[in-house]
Amino acid sequence: MLNLGKHLICEYYGCTSSLLNDVARIQTLMREAAVSAGATVVDERFHVFEPHGVSGVVVIAESHLTVHTWPEYGYAAVDIFTCGEQIDPQNAADFIQNALQSDRCDVRLLKRGVFDESEYAHLPHKPSIQ
Repeated sequence: MLNLGKHLICEYYGCTSSLLNDVARIQTLMREAAVSAGATVVDERFHVFEPHGVSGVVVIAESHLTVHTWPEYGYAAVDIFTCGEQIDPQNAADFIQNALQSDRCDVRLLKRGVFDESEYAHLPHKPSIQ
């Protein structure tokens, strides 16, 4: 089966609360996570909530990374959606776990845009790693 992309749904527990409420650090670590996966950062947008919490998105040429934090629970929810075979979303997930000092991470992988190989011999927009 061919697929257009991989979507990791990541839940980080036991994170350092002060990190989860620091928008500048969250923005930096999400950008660095994208780069660690081999992605090309296109844009980013982050918002701080009162009394606490951060949400944001890093748009990459290959799709996006999003984050929502709950400092009061030491918890962060992250989506890492990548297209193509040249990007490794697991590298981004591991980078984020380390940066948030998370003691537990649950990751679910969804394959997006799944096609039967009889429909398409290859996906033209999705180059393979040589």
